[in-house]
Amino acid sequence: MNDVQTNTEQLFKEVMGSYPSGVTVVTTVDANNQPVGLTANSFVSVSIDPLLILWCIDKKSTSYAAFEHSDYFTVNILSADQGDACWAFASKKEPDRFSKCSWELSENKVPVIKNAFANLECKKYNVVDAGDHYILIGQVVNIHKADKEAMLYYKRNLGAVPESFGK
Repeated sequence: MNDVQTNTEQLFKEVMGSYPSGVTVVTTVDANNQPVGLTANSFVSVSIDPLLILWCIDKKSTSYAAFEHSDYFTVNILSADQGDACWAFASKKEPDRFSKCSWELSENKVPVIKNAFANLECKKYNVVDAGDHYILIGQVVNIHKADKEAMLYYKRNLGAVPESFGK
């Protein structure tokens, strides 16, 4: 890797880290029906008809095998007061991520984090190979929205939407 490429990658990471986004924890179960989840902010809507969303996972992620195995997953859009869950699911060192939040299994047998801003339960629609990540596209089959504020991520910090925003 040359200096130009290294500088470009560093600048790219800086730009993306300075781009405000929501925070999600994507959950599923592995081949042994054990809950698996990870923090992801690479989440966007794709289509209204059908209802499609996408999120991305690093090819080196130890969680990918579970998402490859399962037909369903849940995108849990975290509420502003769920910082502990966000950091636990982002950590590679946290052995029991699900102990940091309240959760239950859905009718489709995938974990749903309680008290999140919203939960989008999805049936896997497609997986696209894209560089060092996979893009997982899901068809939304169930939606739950709570009366809470969504969490924001900006420059490695978490917080609520400022009150002055959107007035």
